[in-house]
Amino acid sequence: MSLHDDLTAVRRDLDQLTRTVERLERQAGRPRPAAPAAESDPSRMVGVPDTPYDSTLWTDSDDEGLGARDRRAP
Repeated sequence: MSLHDDLTAVRRDLDQLTRTVERLERQAGRPRPAAPAAESDPSRMVGVPDTPYDSTLWTDSDDEGLGARDRRAP
């Protein structure tokens, strides 16, 4: 492709991107549908404590991505 062809293709793609962004902005301006009541019901929320987990929970686990402790990676 020549430089002129490349610039024409970039200009066309940029115009298409601009139109798409404008369309998405118009759609985003619309009111969003309300969330179902079950999703926003505070009684269904589960609290997560800030206290550290008991380290014995992890005694038999392998390090994720590193494999087992007694084996070597290939």
